[in-house]
Amino acid sequence: MRIVSFNANGIRSATRKGFFDWFVAQDADVLCMQETKAQEHQLASEAGLHADFLPAGYKAWFRDATTKKGYSGVAIYARREPDEIRTALGWAPFDDEGRYIEARFGNLSVVSFYIPSGSSGELRQGFKFEVMAWLKPILDEWLASGRDYVLCGDWNIVRARHDIRNWTSNQKNSGCTPPERAWLNGMIADACGDGLVEPPATGWLDALRVLRPDAPEYTWWSNRGAARANNVGWRIDYQFITPSLRDRVLACAVHPEPRFSDHAPLVVDYRA
Repeated sequence: MRIVSFNANGIRSATRKGFFDWFVAQDADVLCMQETKAQEHQLASEAGLHADFLPAGYKAWFRDATTKKGYSGVAIYARREPDEIRTALGWAPFDDEGRYIEARFGNLSVVSFYIPSGSSGELRQGFKFEVMAWLKPILDEWLASGRDYVLCGDWNIVRARHDIRNWTSNQKNSGCTPPERAWLNGMIADACGDGLVEPPATGWLDALRVLRPDAPEYTWWSNRGAARANNVGWRIDYQFITPSLRDRVLACAVHPEPRFSDHAPLVVDYRA
């Protein structure tokens, strides 16, 4: 099974740049998209979802933001019809921003998450910390549930030095602060964190780090200056998996080119 996670920074913009042509060539089974920045009706024709936004052989499900149009939004594309689609976790301030959608295929759940950014100021950083505190017991429950989970998405947090080009100068910036890193690494059972917290004996796994524990990897670059050209990036897009899937991770790749967004698609292959 091939799963793609991608923050589009606008599905219409990414489509104009050829994203879906690229996606079809990947022969993927599931796409988890974040930041669609659209309402589903804006992507539709009289016959349903417009062909520009729906590759042949796929179906799509969306969770749009209801509190602010043209903001946030997540989607899942899949070849196979899921048994169930879930679009809410039970807390309106998070759900109504369109930040979660889950597709269930038998015992496998594939989730598209868009964790808030706090880079715009203290108010949003405070909301981000609220989301983190609220989400932790949900993730713990999923981990203990016996289901297989793949948590895709833009988490807006780096894990450690290998995940950001300018480690030292970003320690006080949202997405790289010690409390955020401690929260994320405190749930992941590997030695690829920053040393602030002891990894749990049992926890989520970072699919890319299962195969490449030490390689510097980035999935997002600022649009300011020449960050992308100079590879001054951050790794904030992940596929976190339950331990049951560790031995099923076959390959992992970040695709910075072609450029469809300020983020790069993350592609992971899993053994069936």
